[in-house]
Amino acid sequence: MLNLRITHFALIFSLVASLTGPRAAGAAAEGRPRTPEPVVWEAALGDFSDPVYAARVEQLISRFEGALGQKLAPGEKGRVGLKIYADSGPGLATPLGLTKAVIAALERRGYAKGKIFLVGLNQQRLRFTGYLPSLVTGKSAFDGHPVYVLESGRYFDPVWFYDSPLPSRFDPILVQKSVEAFDAETSLEDDRKSFLATPLFVDADFWINLPVYTDHPVLGVNGALVNATLWNASNTARFFRSPASAPAAVAEMSAIPELRGTWMFTLASLERYQFIGGPWFNSLYTISEPRLWLSADPVLLDSLMLERINRYRLRNGFNAVPDEIRTLEFASILGVGSRKAEQARFVKVGD
Repeated sequence: MLNLRITHFALIFSLVASLTGPRAAGAAAEGRPRTPEPVVWEAALGDFSDPVYAARVEQLISRFEGALGQKLAPGEKGRVGLKIYADSGPGLATPLGLTKAVIAALERRGYAKGKIFLVGLNQQRLRFTGYLPSLVTGKSAFDGHPVYVLESGRYFDPVWFYDSPLPSRFDPILVQKSVEAFDAETSLEDDRKSFLATPLFVDADFWINLPVYTDHPVLGVNGALVNATLWNASNTARFFRSPASAPAAVAEMSAIPELRGTWMFTLASLERYQFIGGPWFNSLYTISEPRLWLSADPVLLDSLMLERINRYRLRNGFNAVPDEIRTLEFASILGVGSRKAEQARFVKVGD
């Protein structure tokens, strides 16, 4: 296995200052996958029932395959991963119907049940949202599918890490209080590392991102980029001590060629998203739209959702997400995608 050492560098801050054009990302950008086309495939959800999700997911994936020019089928590894989101708890997690529909579509394309795995962050939240078996019944909607809980620490490889001098120490969701006990045995060198969860980009042919959208006081938008990066690594809460560090970490981690090379697309349901108060769930500030989006451009999806979040914040008397939160700008500079929501090309799919 290749040794990956991604250093938290000052480059991204100098990029923002200089914005020097095609070579803006410098040496760190060489060899990266090219910026995806700003296309969003959109399907209408008449309701949010399992049959509707199943039909629309199949239609979206089929159209994506047509644009890709090939079918999604088992490759050398014969496994595929789904990065789900459950960290805001019940009421604001990846819809079970969406996840079941994606699994069914992959099974029709030849993936065995036990070869489709789910990746989430926190055991308790995964259990409360229905992704892990109930402690009462012992049953889950995903029996037979491995569910990898990243906070168990079992899915990180010591040779794959993001290196930053920022200290660790508090929960990435409950950012206002410390929940981690200090480990006196932790070396300074280890304390500055965020180990990447390897199942998605080492153990799978490809993986699919299934985020849920909220606002975030430090990141601006908690969605596709964050679900793929900070919620897919260890020791990331430390970045939230600085309003600049977390956006830079998201951008740099999302630009890792190995992660992007296996990231097939993002499927985002607008069944429920939150425009203020996130990432903690608050039903008073949620919106529901019967839409399902698929895109290979996570920056574009996050930019489109930022527009929606700001629209509802302003409509309800709140300030827009501050312009100085530059997560999407940093990711765009590094070639991860386009932040120009007005240039998005929507392709309607289905009825």
